[in-house]
Amino acid sequence: MSDFIAAADREILARHGLDSFESLWALRLEAVDEPNTGRGGWSSVFRLDLGEATYYLKRQSNFLSRNLLRPFGEPTFAREFRNICRYQKLGVPALQAAFFGYRLVEGERRAILLTRALDGWRELAGWLDAWPAMAAGKRSAIIVAVADLARRLHGAGQVHGCFYPKHVFLRETQAGFEACLIDLEKTRPLLLGRRDRVKDLEALVRRADAWGEVEVRELLSGYLERGQDSADVNDWLARLASRRRDKERAQ
Repeated sequence: MSDFIAAADREILARHGLDSFESLWALRLEAVDEPNTGRGGWSSVFRLDLGEATYYLKRQSNFLSRNLLRPFGEPTFAREFRNICRYQKLGVPALQAAFFGYRLVEGERRAILLTRALDGWRELAGWLDAWPAMAAGKRSAIIVAVADLARRLHGAGQVHGCFYPKHVFLRETQAGFEACLIDLEKTRPLLLGRRDRVKDLEALVRRADAWGEVEVRELLSGYLERGQDSADVNDWLARLASRRRDKERAQ
């Protein structure tokens, strides 16, 4: 079975004897958190430091997702890997895959996804924890970066599906901030127009507890490229509020 190895990572993985499915599966590491044991199998994440490069090694067994095209299921990493490749082709900033492989071993469906660590980046949730003490200029720069990321995502015809503060990563630059996405398993094509777009943005702002209406207006202004008091921003603000009320009533 053919495995994917990114050209930029092939040499370093080979130098450490980790350029095969078998070597990465056998590697003994301490998991960064408790294994996920849903879906009838398990899935676990490990940090892999090779000195000049750091990765997250994800391994799973019989941890499957099912849909109409794949009624018998496939490893969830297979879908995430396809989405990582799609984002790269579409120019949507996201985590990068270094290795992907899939094996059927005596009835056990194993998968490996190795991604480059986002060292130097920080999840939006962490920035939000420090929001009250942050300078106004830095807060605005973060909102601008998140709005730009959302606009690029939806402009590429994609819905993230879990557009949460913990899945948006930011890195400070001389010009401000740049942002990217992780956890692409639930990504799908944008099929329902504004409804899909509202769904992604509402999921973000509902969890961004540090943001009030001022910040949400600034986000929508950057996303829509309209003035903060424009009719378009007012309309979207009302749509986000309506969806939030619907979500709260459903709970």
